[in-house]
Amino acid sequence: MAAVPLAQALPAARQSAREFLHGLDPARRVVVFCHFDADGLAAGALFGGALPRLGFRDVRVVPSGRGESAFSDAARARLTALGPAALVVTDLGVNGRGVLPGVPTLYVDHHQPDGMPGPEATVVSGYPWDPIPASAWLAHELLAPLTDMDDLGWIAAVGTISDLGDGAPWDALPALKKRYTAKWLKEAVALVNAARRASAFDVDTALELLLVADGPKALATDDAHGADRLRAYRAEVNAELAVARRSAPKFSATGPYALVRLHSGAQIHPLIAQQWRGRLPGHAVLAANTGYLPNTVAFSMRTARADLNLPQLLQGVDVGEAGDSYGHGHDQASGGQLSPEAFRRLLRGLGFEESTGI
Repeated sequence: MAAVPLAQALPAARQSAREFLHGLDPARRVVVFCHFDADGLAAGALFGGALPRLGFRDVRVVPSGRGESAFSDAARARLTALGPAALVVTDLGVNGRGVLPGVPTLYVDHHQPDGMPGPEATVVSGYPWDPIPASAWLAHELLAPLTDMDDLGWIAAVGTISDLGDGAPWDALPALKKRYTAKWLKEAVALVNAARRASAFDVDTALELLLVADGPKALATDDAHGADRLRAYRAEVNAELAVARRSAPKFSATGPYALVRLHSGAQIHPLIAQQWRGRLPGHAVLAANTGYLPNTVAFSMRTARADLNLPQLLQGVDVGEAGDSYGHGHDQASGGQLSPEAFRRLLRGLGFEESTGI
């Protein structure tokens, strides 16, 4: 299927979001459920900041939990307890099972969909677009025609730079970098991401700073709201990375796959996978962390190869019961959490010798 130019797809996406929001009762609770990385938290904060400006009087922004799928029973129980009249689910994927069936839900996402939810859902997915926007970029584009977003653009920049880099092809980004400076935007990206990577998994502090700060410099320096904690988390993550970088990859006997084994309470496996992706451009690199979640192998897989679709690759290996947190994401960036035995089955399926297993 040919990609649809973003400029061509955006008008219909904006209309879908407008109709969804205008169809809600502004007096009833809207829960914004977002991923815990910088792009997801930024997208959540954009909805958290914009919806009250549209007249909504009860808005809650809730990040996903550590190792939690948006479509898991645990997530559904947490959200049900909040009693939402409607949901906005952003940067958490799109799944045929839905999050809370029967509850009107707007999905704002850019990952490869895994089925489409029921009739109560409105799906705005940038996955088939060219370029594919970050979720925060997409959220800003949907909300900007509905209310004044001028003071919130920096939040979208934080999410976009985190996911797509400093040169992301968002037309608004150069002006935002000039207004707020690339230095402070990058600092905000690093600090927000440090919150979810550190062993404390203190994403609530990062979210609060995104919601209360008036710019990236304020986010990075507002110790009254926890910026000092974010700096401490970054120091912890950097120390863990220094150790993890000493780990050398093992290679599959049958395919273009490399495995890097880690043991850390910090979420450093995506960073290590990305690092080795650059060093091994002909491989798909799998960084596996046995210390992040109890009795679980948390792993990230990255590749620079355009001919490899990592979600399809992972889901094509029989690992037994994998659960919801496995084999989703982007064509060149995927991962999951598996039991040690299921992960060993994955390694065997990818052609690794038994001696390289977990």
